[in-house]
Amino acid sequence: MSQPDTIDDAIRRSQTWFLSKQHPAEGYWVAQLEADTTLTSEYVMLRRFLDCVDTAHQEQAVRYLRSMQLPDGGWPIYYGGPAEISASVKAYFALKLSGISPSEPFMLRARDRILAMGGVVQANVFTKIALALFDQYDWEGVPHMPVELMLLPKRFYFSIYAISYWSRAVLIPLLIVFAHQPVCRIPREQGIDELYAVPRAQVRFWKYPPFNKDQDWFTPHNLFVMLDVVLKLYDRMPLMWLREKALHKAATWMLEHLKGSGGLGAIYPAMANSVMALRCLGYEMDDPLVQKALREIEDLEVYETATIDGERVPTLHLQPCFSPIWDTALLTNALIEAGMPQDHPALIKAGAYLMSRQTKTVGDWTISSSHTEPGGWYFQFENELYPDVDDSAVVLMALSKLKMPQPAEQRESIRRGMQWVLAMQSSDGGWGAYDKDNNRVVFNYIPFADHKALLDPSTADLAGRCLEMLAALGYDRTHPAVQPALAFLKKEQEADGSWFGRWGVNYIYGTWSVLAGLRAIGEDVSAPYIRRAVNWLESKQNPDGGWGESCLSYAEEAHSGKGESTPSQTAWALMALMSADVTDSFSVARGVQYLLRHQLKDGSWEEVAHTGTGFPRVFYLRYHWYCQYFPLWALAMYRNLRSRGHMRADEVRQQVESTGVYRFER
Repeated sequence: MSQPDTIDDAIRRSQTWFLSKQHPAEGYWVAQLEADTTLTSEYVMLRRFLDCVDTAHQEQAVRYLRSMQLPDGGWPIYYGGPAEISASVKAYFALKLSGISPSEPFMLRARDRILAMGGVVQANVFTKIALALFDQYDWEGVPHMPVELMLLPKRFYFSIYAISYWSRAVLIPLLIVFAHQPVCRIPREQGIDELYAVPRAQVRFWKYPPFNKDQDWFTPHNLFVMLDVVLKLYDRMPLMWLREKALHKAATWMLEHLKGSGGLGAIYPAMANSVMALRCLGYEMDDPLVQKALREIEDLEVYETATIDGERVPTLHLQPCFSPIWDTALLTNALIEAGMPQDHPALIKAGAYLMSRQTKTVGDWTISSSHTEPGGWYFQFENELYPDVDDSAVVLMALSKLKMPQPAEQRESIRRGMQWVLAMQSSDGGWGAYDKDNNRVVFNYIPFADHKALLDPSTADLAGRCLEMLAALGYDRTHPAVQPALAFLKKEQEADGSWFGRWGVNYIYGTWSVLAGLRAIGEDVSAPYIRRAVNWLESKQNPDGGWGESCLSYAEEAHSGKGESTPSQTAWALMALMSADVTDSFSVARGVQYLLRHQLKDGSWEEVAHTGTGFPRVFYLRYHWYCQYFPLWALAMYRNLRSRGHMRADEVRQQVESTGVYRFER
């Protein structure tokens, strides 16, 4: 079989595989979104805290945790990564809560590894909070966040609305928990005193993260550490009228955001915190609101099997949320590139689903972008108050390529969506994910923010995506949003020519996102700064023809673009190179061969690596279909460029541009 025939066959088999996976009634596609063991450990803790343990399910969670343990005894936060202290402490504690004896050989290995990493005092803030709920860590050793923060004006510099959506959704119910400081008493033998490198009674919290001070006397971090001391003093004798007022405001906010389905923020940490907060507020376990919140958490359970001691056994783990909008929109773009008719029934059904999920409600984003009509899209099945720029841009690209049976409705949906995305452009020319100008760096110095993820600043991958969206809707470099975005991207480029990837691992993802946007909007791909990006990508190709990048690149830049080859990252690199008019090169041919060699008979690809990013250095994601639709997309682009000299997306873009159907007044 010649190579063109081989590529045609690979595309056809991949399309067939996907068509069999579409939801028959609603038209969406969705795959599992996998994180690491921390969510499952936290789920075991939550069930125990609420006194609603299901022993059969707990046993399956125990098996999952055991199956993910590394040979050295610890637990990683991404595939192929080293043991990480917080994940390891949580897994160990969850196992002990489940009745596992600390004398088991795998528990002894875990304890030794945790102590070698410094013990429980080296864990992150969220781990210490989880332990404090069971009296396994002192509340004095946790950075204080007073619920009175809720009373600050919305536009105040340190307002709760000055932090990111995910931080807000996680923190506000946690403020209620902080105010009550509940403790679930457990038998002493289920505690984790053995994970302290020094006896717990002798721990001096100011010596350890996040309170250990910088060497320089006057730094933002040191200032906030001293402020924490003041807040703790206040917490011992708070103004009760002020506290009650703040608690009422926090509870009101949480209850309003719990309306609808999907849980608070539609992400597990916020959902779990909301249940604990409801209990602190006096809601009984049989209250409909508590039961609803628990059901939405249970929906995130995933049942699979794993091998332990040579035997296949059933397991349970938790995914952080669902991704139907993201999966459906990306796959729609890939299938169009692969040659599927613009009015194919499967695509029309997908388009109708996406249009039905467009937000119509004003959310928290209005604080930073007032006078803007709702119109974005969220990530999950339901998250009406929190649309995001990335999903919205990809959905708009997908809808612009379809021939829907109601063109007027389609045009109106695109108009509202585009205007919402444009209104979210930050003053630096880029885009954040959920809010505009969410970039007050001082928040990263707060002891509570040891994960450095309280903010949602502009990122290169989102700026590239928004440029690609504008081009798909028929705009060019003359659009008012383009020049500020180009200036932002040039400023954000790394010295080696790559771009940082905030939402995908890592520089390969960021570089693809940017180059795709630059080509689409009409930037000269022979420009020196684009050629530097091309040279960087080609220099990172592995001997097997693929590309890969480990999550380690977020912690150590020397690892940028380095790692075992994966189908998803190989596809990103190929699409980036082809966006820069590097189609006939030997490196692209080798990359295509890598994808063809690794495709399975049923048309799918396999990948176990975490190539998605929740929070750099802290929380990574394995999108189970990244290794499916991105290789399909890359192979289709390659076939089209080699056979026609242009992508199918270019053809559709020219159609849209010539008709001006999606040109709206800003």
